[in-house]
Amino acid sequence: MANMIKSDKIWMNGEFVAWDDAKVHVLSHVLHYGSSVFEGIRAYHTKNGPAIFRLGEHIERLFQSAKIYKMKPTFTAEQIERACIDTVAVNKLKECYIRPLVYRGYAHVGVNPIGTPIDTMIAAYPWGKYLGDDALTKGVSVKIGTWARMAPNTLPAMAKAGGNYLNSQLLKLEAVEDGYAEAIALDVNGYVSEGSGENMFAVVKGEILTPPFSSSILAGITRASVLKLATDLGYTVRETVMPRELLYVADELFFTGTAVEITPVTSVDHIAVGNGERGPITKAIQDAFFGIVKGELPDRYGWLTSVPQAAAQRA
Repeated sequence: MANMIKSDKIWMNGEFVAWDDAKVHVLSHVLHYGSSVFEGIRAYHTKNGPAIFRLGEHIERLFQSAKIYKMKPTFTAEQIERACIDTVAVNKLKECYIRPLVYRGYAHVGVNPIGTPIDTMIAAYPWGKYLGDDALTKGVSVKIGTWARMAPNTLPAMAKAGGNYLNSQLLKLEAVEDGYAEAIALDVNGYVSEGSGENMFAVVKGEILTPPFSSSILAGITRASVLKLATDLGYTVRETVMPRELLYVADELFFTGTAVEITPVTSVDHIAVGNGERGPITKAIQDAFFGIVKGELPDRYGWLTSVPQAAAQRA
């Protein structure tokens, strides 16, 4: 995997610091107990400059995750939204990945987090296609992971929390070591949940299916966008419990997420999905999605937040 491309500045607790100076103490609570919540957001290059995809919804989810873990950010949602815009602008990025992180900082070591400061940082940097440059058109091969998604009432799947991603790491490591691009996790009942960092959709006889929240999935923002787009394109969309074997007989499968965007899955456990190529419904949804985020189609849902050049001077 390629090394991260650095940008100039990272926003930390209200101030911009140089990339290499953005540090935390080694005894910070977050390093020992995974006590962070975060977001992954993309800014796309459009003819009118950088535009951030569904910024408000991402920051709303960030605050919901923080609430679940009883972390009260020291900045308002509006301040963090503005800081995301400023971070893209000050780094002069045309398109990028944006990572806001709210985390428990340095005060004492112990599981009890009471008394630790709640710190916030925002980074923005160039980032390409998560599963490879050809993934969006040629699709990816995946496996059913041997690690299940966490059961209800063990860890809150609705929170996009750092500690939850230990489960994702196990799934991803297993997939890569076995020669696959990604793994699909089952839930505690053996039904389809999601990928290590992506939501899952299946197309069966023209109907679009996706697992419900009760299958321990993250409430994906790209997932919600696809539900809206697919419905408006005239497709029947249904949230339903999905047995594992449905993935083997589906006509099309695709992942959704900020990182993967909309990526076709062309085989599961070496069983071809459909004819082993990106399907027509997947492509239609991709075309609708990328048309909006790249500014080639009207932003009829109000999903894009422009990054004004003036923000760089203000920052």
